[in-house]
Amino acid sequence: MSDLAIRIEGRAGRVTFTRPQALNALSYEMCRALDAALVAWAADPGVALVVIDAEGDRAFCAGGDIAELYAEGTRGNYAYGQAFWRDEYRMNARIGAYPKPVVTLVQGFCMGGGVGVACHASHRIVGESAQIAMPECAIGLVPDVGGSALLRHGPGRLGCYLGATGMRMGPADAIHAGFADHFVPEADWPALIAALVATGDVAALRPVVQTPTPGTLPGLQAAIDRHFASPALAEVETSLAAEDSDFARDTLKALRRGAPLAVAATLEMQARLPADVALRRALEMEYRVTHRAQEMTDFLEGIRAMVIDKDRKPRWRHGSGAEVTAAEVDALLAPLGAETLTFTE
Repeated sequence: MSDLAIRIEGRAGRVTFTRPQALNALSYEMCRALDAALVAWAADPGVALVVIDAEGDRAFCAGGDIAELYAEGTRGNYAYGQAFWRDEYRMNARIGAYPKPVVTLVQGFCMGGGVGVACHASHRIVGESAQIAMPECAIGLVPDVGGSALLRHGPGRLGCYLGATGMRMGPADAIHAGFADHFVPEADWPALIAALVATGDVAALRPVVQTPTPGTLPGLQAAIDRHFASPALAEVETSLAAEDSDFARDTLKALRRGAPLAVAATLEMQARLPADVALRRALEMEYRVTHRAQEMTDFLEGIRAMVIDKDRKPRWRHGSGAEVTAAEVDALLAPLGAETLTFTE
């Protein structure tokens, strides 16, 4: 397909995002094509590993193609989005449990659906331009595509901070937070890919891995742990508002850009998931929210404000975290019964 180049080169299954003009946004069709390739290559003895990269210098994949979801959701076709998320999450789980090495190379923006492709791989490479984030709260959704598991695995309360604020991570911070494994300068990528294709061996990574410029997250850990100690959004806001510091002011501003219901649900999900949560368990909980998102959250309004009309003035259901009730969050996170996400084909 024109938006995704799927082929076998040498010993490698190769996938390249080829819609840089759209920041390589992941459509439903692309998701299904990628998953089908993974299924085929898992049983192909000629494919020793999988390499996933992207064209353009602005983005690996800036997220899912949410304009599609908006168009269908505003028509009342909630089943489209529910099917998209279900199949996308199954693809995310497949990458996370793939029986062969999966090498992803991330440049530019990697957010939302891009994280779901890149950051569950066995060998996650970031270049100097990488900017990784889970900004879903800004469109009224929770971090999904397995992002809640990645966030939960981070040190201390870092996952709560990153999920609630959508803060972007450069190469060193992405590695620190557990979203990436290695830094390789982007100028070295063509030779690295050629070696992976020729040998089918991830040992080709060893000579080119370097140490990135230090990030900022380790120095913020104590403040993050202090302010995000509570899973209640109202208490986090109160803690930040009481401190006179650049970090507290900037974090509170970022926190309040998101839909209060989404931020509150994000924090509660981090509280409910165990520190060693398995990817499938996290995806199942995320699907409880996304299955209901078009009816019960600010998701469609968030897309309208940020993507469709671009007025950046979303009319959220709540004015602050203090207005979100525990009952509303519980309703979003309640089991889905017959609609529960499963991982059988």
